Amino acid sequence: MAGTAQGGAARSDVHSDVPEAKTEIADRMSRSAQSRFPIPDTAALTLLGSRDQNLRMAEELLEADVHVRGNEVTLTGAPADVAFAERVFAELVTLAERGQQVGPDTVRRTVGMLSAGGKESPAEVLSMDILSRRGRTIRPKTLNQKRYVDAIDNHTIVFGIGPAGTGKTYLAMAKAVQALQAKQVTRIILTRPAVEAGERLGFLPGTLSEKIDPYLRPLYDALHDMVDPDSIPRLIQAGTIEIAPLAYMRGRTLNDAFIILDEAQNTTPEQMKMFLTRLGFNSKIVVTGDITQVDLPSGQRSGLRIVRDILEGVEDLHFAQLTSQDVVRHRLVGDIVDAYEKWQSTQDAAEGTNGWKGRH
Repeated sequence: MAGTAQGGAARSDVHSDVPEAKTEIADRMSRSAQSRFPIPDTAALTLLGSRDQNLRMAEELLEADVHVRGNEVTLTGAPADVAFAERVFAELVTLAERGQQVGPDTVRRTVGMLSAGGKESPAEVLSMDILSRRGRTIRPKTLNQKRYVDAIDNHTIVFGIGPAGTGKTYLAMAKAVQALQAKQVTRIILTRPAVEAGERLGFLPGTLSEKIDPYLRPLYDALHDMVDPDSIPRLIQAGTIEIAPLAYMRGRTLNDAFIILDEAQNTTPEQMKMFLTRLGFNSKIVVTGDITQVDLPSGQRSGLRIVRDILEGVEDLHFAQLTSQDVVRHRLVGDIVDAYEKWQSTQDAAEGTNGWKGRH
């Protein structure tokens, strides 16, 4: 009986190990998945990129292992990682099949958009054309940029707030030119505060144009990318395009116009109120600025910093917030912006202040 009991115990131990082994195998299988799918011939070269640059970027950013043989992509890894990688490649294939240029930056932005969990398709965002000229197309490159552009379409007044390089002014300019070409407005008005000259331009040497040009040059530069440069003097002379310091807006009512206020962080609250109340019928206003780059004299408040608190809840008005993730210049620019924001947060915590020391 003892022998039988021992034998029975031994058999019981063997049988108890089998479910554990099966569980371990099932766990390993649940932790690993594989997906294979073909790349259309028409998209293969664009998708992989020159010298497989796009593929290398995908391998760097994705958790799943990526292997390409011929026109077949194989993804291996945890099921969630493989599923995410499939979505990334599906978006990139869509872009390539639409004839869009796909580069490492496109891969990075696609991964970033999908990681953020938004409902918008990266392919839809990155193939949204705003303006085309001489084979060059201006389009949003991030999800926040698309939302900013959509807000300009859907609201009368839009504030585009964010760090340098996020396309705030450039995209607003593109929408202005698009509206002019579509005859939605009859003129474009571009303005910015000439803070460095205190908007007192009389003491500067030269003609009026020579005095204000240094402060308005960034607007001219963006405009030259979107309109035939030879036509710009004619359009300015006809009043179809006006580029002027903010002080020149006082006392006017601006009808049938697309109006852009650039560098709005350098307006005082009084100047901001003055500008916004220039709005006339069938006009649209876009205000752009970076609240971390205020150049006003010490003791003066920035109109852009307080306008949200003042106008919160007003209908047909939208605040679009852009971040370092929306920087479309060199990748280092986004890293630099993040580093400064981190440093400033540390300074603010140590000093018990908000914003840059000495600036209000």
